[in-house]
Amino acid sequence: MAVSTAFAGIPGAGSPAARKDAANQVQKIEEAVRVLEEMMKESDKSIPVSLIEDCAGIAIIPDVIRAGLIIGGRHGKGVLLLRTEAGGWTDPSFIDIKGGSIGWQAGVQSADVILVFRTPRSVENITEGDFTLGADIGVAAGPLGRTAEASTNSELKAEILSYSRSRGLYAGLTFQGSSIQEDKKANRAFYGTDISPKAIFEGKATSVPEVAAKLKTALAEVAKKP
Repeated sequence: MAVSTAFAGIPGAGSPAARKDAANQVQKIEEAVRVLEEMMKESDKSIPVSLIEDCAGIAIIPDVIRAGLIIGGRHGKGVLLLRTEAGGWTDPSFIDIKGGSIGWQAGVQSADVILVFRTPRSVENITEGDFTLGADIGVAAGPLGRTAEASTNSELKAEILSYSRSRGLYAGLTFQGSSIQEDKKANRAFYGTDISPKAIFEGKATSVPEVAAKLKTALAEVAKKP
């Protein structure tokens, strides 16, 4: 059954509370796979494959919600994976994104978000806990499709490129001032023990649910796109 496969490898999933917490994180990764596949569906309107091939890490945050009509804040939960030395992907670490400056377009109440971390420096802070976009590290809306090579200097200089999609259309949200931090509770629920992002990225998780491999496979498939 799909349910048993999704929960395979989740330690402590026997108690009702543990099963519920684990199910939430499994679902979050399933949603991350959906977001990635949808954003990469149309080559002329997708994230340029070359940017993902060359990046140091990627965050996928499904359904970031608008926290207030006036202040323009946001909140969302997702996952972050880093590129390994061998060119593959680490296991996912769960993250929160909160706050930030006004950047919502009219009528947009929620959006799926992908952040492409272009350099090793851009992911250093998150391995230690948290950082603020635009303050600790530069962020800009990323180019789409085959326009990557024609991007502006400001886009190419930014160490993090952001992509947001709402109702099937790119929403162009801004992320200046948004903070990204580890979701300790989610990591504990998924891996069955307290574990830091650094330890996850170093491959020190002793039991990794099978659904994590599904996301890594989806990322590997991106590189095969023409």
